[in-house]
Amino acid sequence: MSAEKTRARLATPTDLGGNATKDISGALNALLADTFALYMKTKNFHWHVSGPNFRDYHLMFDEHGDQLFAMTDEIAERVRKIGGTTLRSIGDIARHQRIADNDAGYVDAQDMLAELREDNQTLIKAMRQVHDICDEHGDVATASLLENYIDQAEKRVWFLYESGRAATATGQ
Repeated sequence: MSAEKTRARLATPTDLGGNATKDISGALNALLADTFALYMKTKNFHWHVSGPNFRDYHLMFDEHGDQLFAMTDEIAERVRKIGGTTLRSIGDIARHQRIADNDAGYVDAQDMLAELREDNQTLIKAMRQVHDICDEHGDVATASLLENYIDQAEKRVWFLYESGRAATATGQ
């Protein structure tokens, strides 16, 4: 089936207009790919963290992973609500993601905290950029959703920062 025919079959009525659908869907799909990449990295670190603060970090990474995973469905559904199509596979995610994977066999817990903090800050920056696109096109529903996600990500950054700072202060 041609791409045009597929789009026609998946068309969703929206008053945002073609350019808005294209711009916002594209930005949201990149954000979705980044969210999946950060989710997987967070779960990887959750599964492989070790050391004296194991329990605290293990539980925090699990909580952060749950937040990120919950975002994925809402972002993808938002793309569909405004008439776009979304990611379809792991390969599609890999083609769109901007947050780098971490395939290292071992990562020190402090490095995990720092990397996740930086990646969440990158995600916040991306969400603010998507918010600007939504503002340009009058998409208040997507902008509102992003505002909540930005707040969640800022809290993750805060927790990751304070957790890393506490370990540094005690000489671990």
